Amino acid sequence: MGAVAHTRDVFYAVADPTRREIIRLLAEADELPLNRLTPHFPMGRTAVSKHLTILKEAGLVSERKVGRETRNRLNSAPLKELQDWLSYYEKFWKHNLVRLEQFLMEEQE
Repeated sequence: MGAVAHTRDVFYAVADPTRREIIRLLAEADELPLNRLTPHFPMGRTAVSKHLTILKEAGLVSERKVGRETRNRLNSAPLKELQDWLSYYEKFWKHNLVRLEQFLMEEQE
């Protein structure tokens, strides 16, 4: 295996429930430092920091220094890649829902 890539796949980044929760928390707040994120999880500061690093590598989180504190902020732009990918499959969901509705109507007759 080679060195860690400079960027990570957005799909990989959001695949983990802890990282999805970090995204949710950051979406609800303007910015959060690590010490305000950590209490939301049953793990230590180092583990939460590693999850933040993966989100940063995927471009989903940016940080800025305020004095000695590093504050994390959500960058939602990379989530558009997920939305675009899912929207392609939406036509299949809609088609199947229409077919289910037709089936249910026929069963009632």
